[in-house]
Amino acid sequence: MQKLKNEELKRLSEEGYRNAQKTPIMLVLDNIRSLHNVGSAFRTADAFLIEKIYLCGVTGIPPNKEIEKTALGATKTVEWTHAKSTLDAIKELKKDGYKIVSVEQADKSTKLYEFKVKNDEKIALVFGNEVYGVEQEVVDESDVVLEIPQLGSKHSFNVSVSIGIVLWQLVNERIASES
Repeated sequence: MQKLKNEELKRLSEEGYRNAQKTPIMLVLDNIRSLHNVGSAFRTADAFLIEKIYLCGVTGIPPNKEIEKTALGATKTVEWTHAKSTLDAIKELKKDGYKIVSVEQADKSTKLYEFKVKNDEKIALVFGNEVYGVEQEVVDESDVVLEIPQLGSKHSFNVSVSIGIVLWQLVNERIASES
């Protein structure tokens, strides 16, 4: 087995990415403090052809060299917008037909492995602040609260890791159902 060189990976160009059909998933970042986490969200969103990222509240916005350290150019491919509040963003997304799915630990959450998405369903995934999680008022407005099962002694994943886990699960299901 031989590792592939970058030119053998058949990656989309920036223009190719912008013109490609996107996965009908939006990311909503709820007051994310770490610019490295924001950059990682962009890079992961690019990898899974995500429609758009909503950067809400105090979440940093491009251009920013700290975001770019982990985004590695994905701020040029992934569409994004800034919203003053996460609640405003999800109300707008609901009007546009998106199911609001907050990723949080809650008393009536759905385990990630139990959550199923229809291929034509538009999803907005909300990921919360590194310390406080998703704001309670946003949880209250969510259609579903997803929880990533954890088996160890820690109570949470880093937000950028959570984004990767959830997107992989949902995109993998879509790919499998299209096969």
